[in-house]
Formats: sequence, C-alpha cells, structure tokens
Amino acid sequence: MKKICTVVGARPQFIKLAVVSRVLRNSFKEILIHTGQHYDHNMSDVFFEEMSIPKPDYNLGVSGGSHGQMTGQMLMKIEEVLLRERPDMLLVFGDTNSTMAGALAAVKLGVPICHVEAGNRLGTLGNPEEVNRIVTDHIAALHLVCTASGITFLEREGFSDSIHLVGDPMYDAFCYYRARLSGKELEDIITLDGRTVPVPERFYYMTSHRQENTDRDEKLDQIFQAVDGLDAPVLYPVHPRNHERATRLCRKSGYQNIILTAPVGYKTSISLVNRAEKIVTDSGGLQREAFFAQKPCVTICDYVAWPETMVNRCNQLAKPEKLDILEKLGTPVRFDPAYQPFGDGHAAEKIVEAIRQFLA
Repeated sequence: MKKICTVVGARPQFIKLAVVSRVLRNSFKEILIHTGQHYDHNMSDVFFEEMSIPKPDYNLGVSGGSHGQMTGQMLMKIEEVLLRERPDMLLVFGDTNSTMAGALAAVKLGVPICHVEAGNRLGTLGNPEEVNRIVTDHIAALHLVCTASGITFLEREGFSDSIHLVGDPMYDAFCYYRARLSGKELEDIITLDGRTVPVPERFYYMTSHRQENTDRDEKLDQIFQAVDGLDAPVLYPVHPRNHERATRLCRKSGYQNIILTAPVGYKTSISLVNRAEKIVTDSGGLQREAFFAQKPCVTICDYVAWPETMVNRCNQLAKPEKLDILEKLGTPVRFDPAYQPFGDGHAAEKIVEAIRQFLA
C-alpha cells in the first residue's frame, strides 16, 4: 500500500481532511502531520473530535511568530518527518503557511505534491495566502481544482496536463455533516467571557479574522458599527489573536447587539450558517458555506476569492466601512437551486482517484 503524507494546520484544512481522509485510507496508508498552526482547543481539537478525524501521527507544535518564523520552523520539522517516513506523495490543502511549508519540504526531497484547492487566485501578492497558493501550485505535480475558475487561472500560468476538476471537499463536508446534525448544536453558546447563553431565535452570523480587517482599531470598529445597528443580534466567534481588540472595542463603544463568543466547532458553525438571517465574514470557507446554505453573504475583502458565489449578488464584497457593509446587507439576493458550481458532494472520491491514477 502506497504512503501519503498529509499536512494540515488550520481549521479549513481540518474540514477538508475529514472527508478526504475517510476515503483516502481505503486505498493508501496516510501519515497525518499537524503543524500546530491552529492550536487552541476550539480551533483544532474540537474538529478532530466531532468530525472523527484520525489522531495526527505527528504534531509539530509550531504556532505564533511572523509568517517567516512560522513557515521556517514548519519547513524544518516537516522535512524531518518526510525523511523518516519517505512517502510516495505529499497532500496539502488550501493556502496556509502549513500548505506552503509542506510543499517546500517535499519538493526539495523529490516527493511529488498534490495540491487540493489549486488554482484559486485573488490577484494580489499583498495577501499572504495568495503567496502561499501560488508557490504551492508552481511546485505541485498534481493540481486538484474545486471550480472551473481554478482551471482558467492555472492554464494562464502554463499548467494543463496536471489539472483535474474534482469539486470542493468543503461542499462534501457541508452535505455530510449537515445531514447528521442532532439539533443540540445551537441550544447554548459560550461567550468570550465564559458565560453560557441561549442562541437567539433570530441572529446574524459574523466572522472576521484576517489581518487586513483586524490589525487596526479603526477597521474592526467600522465593522462593529455596521452590525451593531442590525435588526437582530450578531453572533461573532472571535479568533484567539483578536480577543483583546474585539473585547476592548465592544466595551469602549458600548455595543449591545454584538455577542462575542469563543470559537465554535464545525457542527455548531454550519448550524449557525443554516439558521442565520445573513452572513458577514472575511473567511474564504464561510462565504462558500453561506452559498451552500443559500444564505446572503457580505464578504469584507478587496478581492474576489470565489467568483462562483457572486452570481445574483448571493455574495458581495464590501470594504471595512459601515455604510458600505450596510448597503450590501440591504441588497436583494436571489439563489438558483440548479446552480451547483462546487460539485456534487463527492469531491473526496475524485481526489483519491486522481491520486491513484497519478501514482499508477
């Protein structure tokens, strides 16, 4: 049985891993490497527990520091694992520092790289994730693409024979776990200060974690001003690195409509998506999940990450400015149930088949 080393480190990768690993292990020996990029229990362990993801074979414990420090430490530690395990292929997901570090370690050792979610482009090197995905794509041997737009970008960059359109494993996960929700996921929610409160009957769901929106008080406060005036409470699970700023701004300005919560697990998150009035986010994953659930979404970003979600204004870009966010939230939206650009919910099987064919 051929050996695949899979590198993950962040919440979106755990979600994709859950559905891909379940199929991959029927045909290959998988060695799972967790870099430790997301280490908080609610950002990591809870996903492995509730999604029944196999325990990592290696946890490298690399988190914090600058992009360069983090990537460098990951690169050295992943290289040590690859030298020990000598896999037939390295599998990486998405565009985090863990993704690029794994790919760099593998290519230096002559291990072919399979990149799931290849070809996604924003069009700016000012975004750290854009750098990660471009570097990874340009050293990968196998490019597995979620949507047709990914093929277009890769072909422009000179790739053709290595591209496979497989669909989005996040859509697989959304379909699989939504069908298995117990209904208890939204009975209560834990606030950032440790209190347990009931989930409101009507609410908006918001996430904001990217440094371009949260590295200065002014930007995050503009977002808070917009959502604090909405007609229902706003649930905002806060990324650990943003706790201090979010808490301080809410306390300083007396925002009453924003409920700051601890990070939530995957099942709770998709339950929130399914129940929310609308979504406000800067997450590439959550804007897709909003589209899967046919919920209007406003994405606070300067660049289109997933053009497929923008059809009929289902997902709209906004600046981190109060008036722009409110204008977009008030725009009429129409979903077409027949439009399914992210695949048929069986991307995992297609990913594993593409790997099998490549290694054969």
